[in-house]
Amino acid sequence: MAVRLGARLMAMVAAMILVPVTAVLTGTPAAADTRVDNPYVAAERYVDPWWSASAATEPGGAAVADQPTGVWLDRLSLIEGTASSPGLRAHLNEAVLQDAFGPAPLTIQIVLDDLPDRNCTHLVSNGDFSVTSDGLNRYRTEYVDPIAEILADPAYQRLRIVAIVEPDFLPGLLLPAATSRCAAVQASGAYPAAVRYAMTRLHAIPNVYVYLDASEHGVAGHPDNFGRAADLLASIAGASGGAPTPVHGFTVNVAGYGALVEPYYNTHMGLPVKSSRWVAGNDYVDELSFAQAFRQRLIAAGFGSGIGMVIDTSRSGWGGPYRPVRGSTSGDVNRFVDESRTDRRYSVGDWCNQAGAGLGARPTAIPAAGIDAYAWIKPPGVSDGSSVNVTSPDGIRPDPMCDPTYTQATVPSGALPYAPPAGEWFGAQFQQLLANAYPPL
Repeated sequence: MAVRLGARLMAMVAAMILVPVTAVLTGTPAAADTRVDNPYVAAERYVDPWWSASAATEPGGAAVADQPTGVWLDRLSLIEGTASSPGLRAHLNEAVLQDAFGPAPLTIQIVLDDLPDRNCTHLVSNGDFSVTSDGLNRYRTEYVDPIAEILADPAYQRLRIVAIVEPDFLPGLLLPAATSRCAAVQASGAYPAAVRYAMTRLHAIPNVYVYLDASEHGVAGHPDNFGRAADLLASIAGASGGAPTPVHGFTVNVAGYGALVEPYYNTHMGLPVKSSRWVAGNDYVDELSFAQAFRQRLIAAGFGSGIGMVIDTSRSGWGGPYRPVRGSTSGDVNRFVDESRTDRRYSVGDWCNQAGAGLGARPTAIPAAGIDAYAWIKPPGVSDGSSVNVTSPDGIRPDPMCDPTYTQATVPSGALPYAPPAGEWFGAQFQQLLANAYPPL
């Protein structure tokens, strides 16, 4: 999901790559202090200059171009970088430069997203590894180890590095094996083993904060999955009785579209709301209520009481002219929910370049009880996937769910048209996110 930029835009920021880290650090950099409780508190946050330049070129984009976003490593090639995408060291070097200009520590968010048979529940599962081709060992040695070696470089030890480990891996373990890839994943045990290796390897670096992904309310909020998900995460992390684990906290809604808060309805209104087509038996209808409740269930499963949650709000706003301003008065439960909800997707399972979405709550620390931060982990304006049958230069294939004409089980995909391949800049989507931002810009 890294932003692939053209040569002209790369030239605008090339100077930042070429400035050596030693130009701003004299001698050996001081080691980071012992890990703090919340790496987002009293800290500056890394602004990706490559994403910022893309945002600033859009009409109105300057209003948010200074916001911090995540750095995605969803391909092996992005560790070292390509001709059009900066590598991990380029981002870290830029973070050191930004850190030198402020008195507070600087937090940078790095996203690891390249499991063997990654996102196996998707119709197309793009990634570098497969469990049937020694994918687990290759993931460890070719992907995690090089990332860990770079992060452990003493040049970066002043930074607070938030490592977000494998967004949305849980559905491949919690849901029935709808694809042959998921069947192979579940039979092999590759996901738990890979995630365990990544978080253990990264936690060994003193200034790295490991946040393990906990999916989103549409999956883990369902009563069939809620307890199972917490117990599975505890098993993977070796959590027991509140003893320390390699996990500092958890992320939810990463690269998702789930509403942060649904102000006009909830499942406490009674069984009819839960039985509606949209809610479909789920106990939660938004990400904040889910994250707070799931945190308590994780503590009950064995994690320490100090764990915090981070919610990706980059595309959860759902503002604009179609946002309801009050709850419905309909006596029909389906109509009541559809007229009351701010999340305008056709289904909570729709995930690709969603029409009508907007920028969500701006990145901030400790916005609510148990929540370490709201963060823009997914860079707004970066495409989820191509809307037509176009394979990107690095081999990423389009998923049918990114086709606006595609329907799965009578439910439309809800995807925007004319989208470029995954990871590329999608100006029309960014413009929509600006227009539908909530809170408004």
